[in-house]
Amino acid sequence: MKYSNWLGAIFSIVLIIACFNPWIYIVSQNISFTGMNRALPAFGRPGLVHIVLSIAAILCFLIPKVWAKRTNIFLCAINLGWSIRNLIIITACSYGECPERKSWMLIALSASILMLILSFLPDIKVPNEEN
Repeated sequence: MKYSNWLGAIFSIVLIIACFNPWIYIVSQNISFTGMNRALPAFGRPGLVHIVLSIAAILCFLIPKVWAKRTNIFLCAINLGWSIRNLIIITACSYGECPERKSWMLIALSASILMLILSFLPDIKVPNEEN
């Protein structure tokens, strides 16, 4: 794909933006949890890992080297795994109360999936080796 590197960088930025927006809402405690606040101490800051991996992925998307594209596949796979982990742990019901899932949680998961797909389709020119 011609624009896969730029689209991957854009979805990385979307993931960073999603980390600062509400992921879940707990009705009984009136708490809106984002990926970067410590409203619930058990979760910590799961968005911080997304931000670090997304910044590294942006660099790998924009560097036109083969090693960067291979590293990017690894970074995006870890990012997707972390996003699935967040979806399972943060939206789980505990003590009889289920949090209300907000759309930014699903946007973060979708951006991670699209980043991984676009990391498999890099636009890189490989020189021909003629003997």
